[in-house]
Parts: sequence; structure tokens; C-alpha cells
Amino acid sequence: MGQLHFFLGISVHHTSQGLLLSQKKYITDILHKTGMSGASTTPTPMVSTPKLVAFDDSPPFADGPLYRSIVGMLQYVCITRPDLSFCVDKLSQYMNAPSEAHWTAVKRVLRYLLGTLDHGLFLSKGQFELVGYSDADWASSVEDWRSTTGYVIYLGLNPITWCSKKQPVVSRSSSEAEYRSLANCVAELLWVKQLLDELGMPPCQSPVVWCDNTSTVSMAANPTHHARVKHVEIDHHFVREKVVDGTLLVNFVPSEKQVADVLTKPITPKQFATFRRALCVLSSADVSFSPKGVEKTRRMLE
Repeated sequence: MGQLHFFLGISVHHTSQGLLLSQKKYITDILHKTGMSGASTTPTPMVSTPKLVAFDDSPPFADGPLYRSIVGMLQYVCITRPDLSFCVDKLSQYMNAPSEAHWTAVKRVLRYLLGTLDHGLFLSKGQFELVGYSDADWASSVEDWRSTTGYVIYLGLNPITWCSKKQPVVSRSSSEAEYRSLANCVAELLWVKQLLDELGMPPCQSPVVWCDNTSTVSMAANPTHHARVKHVEIDHHFVREKVVDGTLLVNFVPSEKQVADVLTKPITPKQFATFRRALCVLSSADVSFSPKGVEKTRRMLE
């Protein structure tokens, strides 16, 4: 496997192909703390139905401090496991008054981690290209009808920043929700681009943001379509300015290749496994014994 170092609880495996960042020991400690070390495993960290809500028919969870402690620890795990971002963000919304249903959802995440203990974030060498994927799940919260924003930004093949969070306001259409998510992604991407410029390592070509909503792509490029989202705050319209002046491109990507989809909602096990690999969350076996894992990831992002 190569050299192994530890930094802030994260093990760093040096290989000929790159670095594998893992928190296996930290995750194992969480499993021991919750008594989940011998549990059965699951292929995904969260189910699609029923949706989690703040108030349901299940009784309150008796140990609120334990819930908050474990969810807090899972937030730290997201440093090397972007595949957990959506479910951990969702569970974090019920810190004040968790129910038994919420604790059951936490245990499913732990069962998923138990089955993927040897997985970590793989970082490989590549060109300095900035690429973003932006997505939104419109009105996904059944409590306040707010949408969920999800985006991931790659430097070459490596995801370097990602986000999954509930939008602060209600969007009146799916296009508006997608446009808000796009604006957040663009803001983050431009910050990364500025940082690279200051370090003397500018991207080798104009950054590209991929979105699976045709209306959003059209609005980003054509100012005449502003009436579709005239109720969106003015500051979100800076996306069009950046497209017009050539700072970046906004292109369409089919939903089956929209990596950010995994950051906005629970998806099927097959889709989840595909997007997890696209997020460069690989097992040590994928990295150690064959370059195929890296090559498959490369093809998914083309």
C-alpha cells in the first residue's frame, strides 16, 4: 500500500497513483461507542422513504446528548467521506429534539460505514482544471418546503470542496431552486480560482459548471430569460455576468451523470455506488491492486 502517515486523526496512504485519505480508526471508535461493531451492513446511508421529519409518531429518543455527540462525530467524518454529506446534514437538523426514528436513521449511517470501513478519499495527480457540478432538490423538506442545495467542485479529478445544505428561503419553482444552487457553486468555484491564481497555479482553462436543468443553463447564458426568476434576489444574477464576460461556462449534463445528485437526496444503491466512485471515495483495494478504480472515475467525469 505504500507509506502511511496520520494527520489530525486522518490516515494518509501514499501510493504510486496518489493519496488515500481515510478515517478508519475514528469510524471504528464511533461504532464501538454506539455498540454497532457487529451490526449488519447496508449499501446506502439513508433510505428514500419514509422521509425524516421533525415531528413524527415515534417517541422522543431517550439519550439526546448521545444523538448530538454521534452526529457531531459524523460531521467530522465528512472531511474524507463526501458520500455522507447529505445524510449527515439532514440528521443535523434534528439536534434539538431527536426521536427514535432519527436515531434509527443514525444507526443506518453507522451500518453503512461498517460496510465501507476501508473506503476513503483518493487524491491523484492531474491537470489544474476546475469543474463544478451543481444540483438542487426542489421543495424537498416536507416541513417548510425549502429545497436542498448540492454541489461539488473538482480540481482535476479530485473533489476539493462540496456542499449539501437546505436553502435559506422557499423557491417558487424548480428553476429558481437550481439557480440558487448554481449561484452558490459559482461563488465557491470563483473563490478557489482566485486562490489558485494567488498561488501562481491558475487553471489551465476556463472553469466549467455542469447543471442538469436546461432552464437554469439557459438563464445563465441569456439575460432575456430573467423574467423566469425575477423574484430571485439580485445577487444571484452575478452568474450571468461571469458567463457573459467569459470567466466560466455553464453547461448541461444528463441527470445520470450529475454527480451532485448524491448531495441532494437519497438515491438507489446502484446510483449511489456510481456517484460514490465519481466522488473519488474508493476502497484501499481499488487503489492498491489495480489502476482501474482511478480510470473508472476518470471516465465517469468525462
